[in-house]
Order: sequence, then C-alpha cells, then structure tokens
Amino acid sequence: MNRKASTFMKSYGYDLILGSIAAFYVLMVPYTKVEESFNVQAMHDILYHRQHLEKYDHLEFPGVVPRTFIGAFVVSIMASPVVSLFSWLQFEKIYSLLAARLMLSSIVLFTQRFLRTQVRNQFGDQVEAFLVLFSALQFHMMFYCSRPLPNILAFSLVNLAYGYWLKGKPYAALSYLIFATIIFRCDILLLLGPIGLELLLTRSISVWGSFKYCSAAAFLSIGLTTLVDSIMWRRLLWPEFEVFWFNSVMNRSSEWGTHPFHWYFTSALPRSLLAAYPLSMLGVLLDRRIRLYVLPVFSFVLLYSKLPHKELRFIISSVPIFNLSAAIAATRIYNNRRKPFWSLLWLAVIGLFFVSLGCSVTFFLASYHNYPSGYALDKLHNIGSLANNTDELYVHIDAYSAMNGISRFCEKGLPWRYSKEEGIKLDDYGSRNFTYLVNEHRLVNGFKCLFYIDGFARARPQIGFPPISLILEPKVFIHGKADRLDAMQIDWPGC
Repeated sequence: MNRKASTFMKSYGYDLILGSIAAFYVLMVPYTKVEESFNVQAMHDILYHRQHLEKYDHLEFPGVVPRTFIGAFVVSIMASPVVSLFSWLQFEKIYSLLAARLMLSSIVLFTQRFLRTQVRNQFGDQVEAFLVLFSALQFHMMFYCSRPLPNILAFSLVNLAYGYWLKGKPYAALSYLIFATIIFRCDILLLLGPIGLELLLTRSISVWGSFKYCSAAAFLSIGLTTLVDSIMWRRLLWPEFEVFWFNSVMNRSSEWGTHPFHWYFTSALPRSLLAAYPLSMLGVLLDRRIRLYVLPVFSFVLLYSKLPHKELRFIISSVPIFNLSAAIAATRIYNNRRKPFWSLLWLAVIGLFFVSLGCSVTFFLASYHNYPSGYALDKLHNIGSLANNTDELYVHIDAYSAMNGISRFCEKGLPWRYSKEEGIKLDDYGSRNFTYLVNEHRLVNGFKCLFYIDGFARARPQIGFPPISLILEPKVFIHGKADRLDAMQIDWPGC
C-alpha cells in the first residue's frame, strides 16, 4: 500500500473511531438539559412546524436572552431527510432528536478532521495519531460535540479557524472567528483578540488587510443574523449583542453561580484535558513552534477567568490547541522511549492514558444519570399507555423536570397532552385537571406518587476498584391524580 493510500485509510479510520465514540454518547444519553433547550426546541419546531411560526416554543418560553436560529436551521436542514423518513415510518420523535444530534456531531467532527489534516501537514502523522488518541480518551469534548449548545456551534467554526491558522491563511482564520463571535458566542472575542494581536505582532497580517477582511466578515455576519433572527423573533434583533450586553455590560451571568479566578486552570482544564493537561505544558517546552499557537489560547482562558460565572463548556474551544501541544510532547517521548530517562516518561504517559480512560468512564456514568426527567417521562409513557381508556392524559412538567431531560422531542401524540405552565403553587395542583405530574416534589396534595427516578447527586472516593463511587438520589417523581381510576388501576412501581 503506497503512502497516499495509507494516509487515506488512517484518516478515515480516525473518523470512524471518533465518530463511533460520539455516536455511543448520543445513543446512551439521548436527552438534553436546560443549557441546550433553545436550540433543541428550535430544531424541533423547524422540523415539525416549519413555516408556522406561531407554534414555535420560543414565543411562549423566550428564555433569559434571545439566541440565534442559524445553527438550528443548519442542523435541521441537514437532518431533515432522515427525520422525514422517521416520520413516514411513524417513529417516535425522540429518534428525530438522535438524528439531529448525530448530524451536529458529524459537523463538529468534520471541522476537526480539517484541523487534523493541517496538523498532519505541519507536524507529521505521529502527532495526528496522538491528537486523535487524546481526543478519544477525553470525555467532555466527545460528549459535548453532539450537544446543541451555542458553544458547540461556535466550536465548529473555531476548529476551522485553527485549521486555517495552521495552514498559513490568517485572514480566513480571523473571518471564521468573527463569524463565530457575532453569530454564536460573543465570548469568542476573547480568543479573536489574542490571535489577531499575535498575527499583527508577527507581521502575518497587515493593519489594512485585517481591517478589510474583518470588516467584510463582520458586516456579513451581522446582516445574516439580523435578517434571520429578526424574522424568527418578530422584532429587530442581533441576538449575540443582547447576550453580550446581558453577560458583560450588566454582568448578570453571575446570577447563575460564581467560581474563583483559578477555576478553569485547577478544575475545568484538568477534567476536560485529562492526560493531555500535563503533557500540553511539556509540549510548549519541547517544541517552540507550538508556542505561537498555545500563547493566544492560554490568554483566552486567562481573560475568561476574570468573569465570575464559569462553566467548562465556555472554554471548550481551547481544547484542540492544548491537545496539539500534548500530542507533540507524546510524540517526542515515544520516539525517544528507548533512552533511559525517556523510557520512564513513556511509562508515565501510558499510565496517564489509563487514568484518562478511567475518568472518562466515570464521567459517562455520572452523565448517564444526569437526565432523570427524560427517563421518567419515557417510563410514564410506557406504563401509562397500558390504561384502557380513550380520555386525554394531561401531563404537567415542572421547571426542574423541563431543565433536566425533557424537551418537545420527548412528547407523544394523542391521548397525551403536556403543560409546562409555570408559577403553580404546590397546593393548587389538586384543583387542576392534570392526570400526571412530572415533578421534583415527593408529596403533592391530591396526587399519589407512582414512581421516582434516581439521578446523579455526587461522587465520593472509595478504597478498591473503581476508586470513585457515584451517589444516586431520587430526583424526579411521577404523580397520578388520586381520583382518576384509569390512572390508579395500573400496577405502578410505587415510591
């Protein structure tokens, strides 16, 4: 087999490995949480309601700040042939969610493939191989790549920007970063700034050239998002500008919790990079070529650390470059593994790989139990459908349940009906005509607890294998109205 054919087989083999891992996470954890709710509901409405905007979920539940529909449109359009087939075969809507999430992961992995190609061209086949290995062993990047978050939609464009940066096309890289900043995540500006400054200082771009290309990209991005989202939201709107104003100018994001300045470096990056974390620092020392790429990305995380509200997904765009630095270090260690000192380092690297695998398995098990209301509603559908009646079954979904696994994709047709009405007092449920409640409370007047679903509560270390134990607690309770005989006659598991 010649070199070209071998490279072709390796490249698509890497795609198969990473794609299989991403697909496994999608199939095993199909439900979504509140952070993903806007894009999930938008994709549902685009796929099922199409031009009937009055039926769209965001008009009734707009959220704290508006988000762009552009990402949801792209994913929905690409997934629509499969969803149409599922609808024709009368599959449940949850399969359409799987199709949309698999399509999103394909988009993200395609952009990572472009980045890997540039890595192979610049640093060699071995570095690409270790880059794939680090990515495969990291739970968060592979798990998040199918999650319809604004961060992940921006992440796909950042991957393209990194690829063009490595390819020596800085203006294209800046254009993709601007597109990601203006349309999907305004905080990518904290990455755009350091990269743009370094490119200017190294004379990779000129002031006039950067002004010309960046202005064109900015005007195109603003025009596109304003056109699309003003129609969808029924008012003149640039969504990410409102997000920027809310989070940065008004500093309202801190209402969702705060972390200390060092949190990204002492918690988020170690959990997301795992074995690559110490090796990424070593890579900077072993190969000075990577320093020009690591420094702006490190600055991005450092600048982001000044914002009090922190989440791992906010800095996920930094992971590919840190992985690249780690892959360079692992390659150098591997190639020198027959020398005495380097052989010890190689053994340490192998140990780190196994540690990463163990951590990823633990993270997966925790995440599997982190969407309790999705499993609760599915179980309610399966058992509740055993009732022999023609009456409509009204299900009320409280705020906690709506945020922890339930979306429009989880709903079924007649006789099931759903309500997410907010502000109902606990004592008032008994006077309403709800047949079932999906609720975070164990006791509700006028209703009987039918069963509950455990969810992830915390992890604790233990002696033995595995060294970490997951603690599960009842999180979501399904209640049936006490005076509905059709609901009470079923043999429920009980609470």
